[in-house]
Amino acid sequence: MMLEPKHLSKDFIQGDTTIHALVDFSYDFPKGITAIMGPSGSGKTTLLNLLAGFDQPTKGEVHLAGKRIDNLSEDARSDIRLHHCGFIFQNWSLLPTLNAIENVAFPMLLAGIGKNERMAKAEKLLESFGLKHRAKHMSSQLSGGEQQRIAVARALILEPQVLFADEPTGNLDSASGEIVLELLKEHTQGDRRLVLVTHDAEVAKLSDRILYFKDGKFEGIKELK
Repeated sequence: MMLEPKHLSKDFIQGDTTIHALVDFSYDFPKGITAIMGPSGSGKTTLLNLLAGFDQPTKGEVHLAGKRIDNLSEDARSDIRLHHCGFIFQNWSLLPTLNAIENVAFPMLLAGIGKNERMAKAEKLLESFGLKHRAKHMSSQLSGGEQQRIAVARALILEPQVLFADEPTGNLDSASGEIVLELLKEHTQGDRRLVLVTHDAEVAKLSDRILYFKDGKFEGIKELK
């Protein structure tokens, strides 16, 4: 039960109107890459936020790393996210006061790992991403593609079993986007899971399967591998 939502629903109230952002979704996410696709307003990002415990459902359950998380406190959900999950966002979300290697190592700092160990691991990861020479640069001194590779490295530093990515190539040119996607594919091996929200069919083609949503409802699945 690494990642399994059960009868998951989320409603939002706007004035006198109830918006059913996600309706009764159940699925046991297999290992590998699962792309989530659908038009704007179909519930893709809502689903991602619920799976990662950033938001709580109106109905249903989310099981992550063998635990039900939707009924836990925010502190408990944060602890599970830290130790089992990695996150890659469209806007990269790098900390502007930290340089590249400090950004990559930041989750290890939160996990209480000593400076020497976290800097050594972050440097090794940067080297594998072709960014060792940019280790001391601030995020404002990096290109968009470099910033997103830093964000991917940060998401992987604690070797999480589940990765969540929300339009990770949406702000990149095609060349930079391909680099990021290949890095994600390379590091989603073994029993790891990557849940990838995208509107780009070319990005989705790199996944093992595509889940389609429309108006908050699960419409079907296409197996690619």
